Amino acid sequence: MEKIRAFIAIELPDAVRAALYSVQGGLRAERHPYVKWVDPGSIHLTLKFLGNIDADKVSPITDAIARAAQGVSPFRLKLGDLGAFPNPRRPNVIWVAVTGDVERLASLQRGIDHSLVPLGFSPESRPFTPHLTLGRLRERASVGERQRIGESLITVKPEEVPFQVGEISLMRSTLTPSGAIYSRLSSIPLETA
Repeated sequence: MEKIRAFIAIELPDAVRAALYSVQGGLRAERHPYVKWVDPGSIHLTLKFLGNIDADKVSPITDAIARAAQGVSPFRLKLGDLGAFPNPRRPNVIWVAVTGDVERLASLQRGIDHSLVPLGFSPESRPFTPHLTLGRLRERASVGERQRIGESLITVKPEEVPFQVGEISLMRSTLTPSGAIYSRLSSIPLETA
């Protein structure tokens, strides 16, 4: 049985990707050689990482997402401030927060999470923090370099680009030496009134 590395996400419009590219440019100007930047064309809002699934699970997963999306109408989000995991003092991951109708987003994410339990997927144990990953620090980054990068996060302010969420995508992630390549397996539209 073919295995597919999969996740559930909200894909981003070009205007949001352009704004994220601009934010990365502002941070790159600070000369952070220990950051591996994510290609803006690949940035997405992850709702759930599924890991390696059997190819025949694509249809049942798509159906579960559709059930979770029933009664959810399209909603608006926008870019927020920069942040880091685990925190700005010791960043490993640099991200942009997502703001706007985050209550509806969180409710949709919980619904998807619960709809997948009968298919053998465990619910998330960590709280959902909607974010868009801009870059990851390489392991060889020193404590001082990490602090410097964390401090630079307050110098760049993303443009608050609003965007409409109208569908959820089941995505495939193919790992290659030059990075992951993402492709859509299925798309589930939100209900319009």
